Amino acid sequence: MIGRLHRPGATPVHRLPPQCKIVATVAFVLAVVATPRERLWAFGAYALMLAAVAAAARVPAGFVARRMTVEVPFVAFALLIPFVAHGPRVEVLGVALSESGLWAAANILAKASLGAAAMILLAATTEPRVLLLGVERLRVPPLLTQIAGFMLRYLDVVVGELRRMRVARAARAFEPRDLRDARVLGRAAGALFLRSYERGERVHLAMLSRGYEGRMPAADEAPATAGQWTAAALLPAAAALVAAGAWLVG
Repeated sequence: MIGRLHRPGATPVHRLPPQCKIVATVAFVLAVVATPRERLWAFGAYALMLAAVAAAARVPAGFVARRMTVEVPFVAFALLIPFVAHGPRVEVLGVALSESGLWAAANILAKASLGAAAMILLAATTEPRVLLLGVERLRVPPLLTQIAGFMLRYLDVVVGELRRMRVARAARAFEPRDLRDARVLGRAAGALFLRSYERGERVHLAMLSRGYEGRMPAADEAPATAGQWTAAALLPAAAALVAAGAWLVG
C-alpha cells in the first residue's frame, strides 16, 4: 500500500541519494512557507519548479494530482475561513466575504498544495526503505527509523488481517448498522491489536535469535558526493531566491 506512492524509474532525480532529496525537499518547503501570502507570483514560480522536477523525474501530472487528495481536509478548512473571519468584507459572486479570510484561505491552499506536491514527488522518486535509509544517514536516532521501517513493512500485513476479519464477519451475516453494533466492532479491534502485538513479539524473538542487538545491519554504500549535493540544492536554491525576491519586491 505504501509502495503505491513510489514510481520506479532511472532518471537523475531517482538516482540522487535519499538524504540529498530529503534535505532539498525540506528546504524547498521552508522557502515556500516563508513567502509572504500576497506574492502570488512567487507561488506560481514554485509550481513551475515542481513541474520541472516532475518532468525530469518523468512523473505524470495525473499521478501527482490523484495523490493530492490527501490535502482535502486543508482545502475544506480553507474554504470556510472567508465566511467566518472578521475584518473588512468584499463581495464575491454576490456573497460578502472577509478580505483577510480570502488572503488566509489562498495562503493555506497555495502553501499546502505546494508542500504536498513536493512530498509526493519525493515519495514517487524514492523507495520507502531507501527513504528511511536517507533519514538515518541524516543522524536521526536509529530506533525511530527501525520503528518506522517495521511499520511500513507490516502495515500491509495488518491491513490484510483486518480484511480477513471483515470477511469472516460478513460470512456470519454481520453487517454494522447502528451504535448497537459498536460492541462487536470494539471486540474486533481488540482482537486485531492482540494479534498484531503477538506478531510483533514473535518477530522480535526471531530477530534476537539471529543476533539482533538494537541496530539493523547498515548498508555499505558510498556517501553522497559534492556533485550530488549540488544537483539536489538547485531546487531549494531557486526557491530561496524567489522567496528573497518576494520580500524585497514589496
